Amino acid sequence: MARSNGNGNSRPEGAALVTGASGGIGAATAHALAAGGWPVAVHFRSNPEGAAEVVASIERSGGRAIAVGADLDSAEAADQLLTQVEESFGPVLVLVNNAGRRADGLSPQIKDQEWQQVIETNLNAAFRLTRRTLKPMLRARFGRVVNVASVVGPRANPGQANYAASKAGLIGMTKTIAVEVARRGVTVNAVAPGLVETGLTADLPAGAFDEAIPARRPGTPEEIAACIGFLASDEASYVTGSVLTVDGGMSA
Repeated sequence: MARSNGNGNSRPEGAALVTGASGGIGAATAHALAAGGWPVAVHFRSNPEGAAEVVASIERSGGRAIAVGADLDSAEAADQLLTQVEESFGPVLVLVNNAGRRADGLSPQIKDQEWQQVIETNLNAAFRLTRRTLKPMLRARFGRVVNVASVVGPRANPGQANYAASKAGLIGMTKTIAVEVARRGVTVNAVAPGLVETGLTADLPAGAFDEAIPARRPGTPEEIAACIGFLASDEASYVTGSVLTVDGGMSA
């Protein structure tokens, strides 16, 4: 079956999954995709209340959403999570790998566990979810994968060797998989936000980086979500293997 995408065309029946969607960029993205007509699975790890509020807000606006909990550090989590979504909404045809964590410190101070946890959440989980969703996407000859990377991936940021490695790996993964699946109507892209006001950056001093940002302010989750929404849209069907930098000019 197919449904209208709002532009007079049709697309296969399926759903969107946004990881780390109980707040911040993920919550804003869930709202943007729901507004675009997708049933949305709102993933959370440790904030079921936040995820429930995102779901309730989407439903108040006339959309469809469910909250799905999983610890993505587990190797089995990807399959279990996607099975939950498929049972409610059908195959995941839009995947936004947004879940992330930080454990900052200068390289001599980063412990093995801090390195591994960041890589596991930011990179390994994204690969597992992408690998699992590609099969139904390829069968449908339609799919959108958007990976939330960071400007820290391609540029140095002292104190974030683990985070930078995970995001650089995510960018490399994005480009490679995009080439592998392009002929089947599946696009794989990344957004690379700069400093954004979210829970992940709440511990940073207010205004600490404003001088380094030409726009003289951090970004908002909604500004990042708008870019993700575009990459997930039908209008972006010829955009694949790209990294869209959204940082107020910081890396220009």
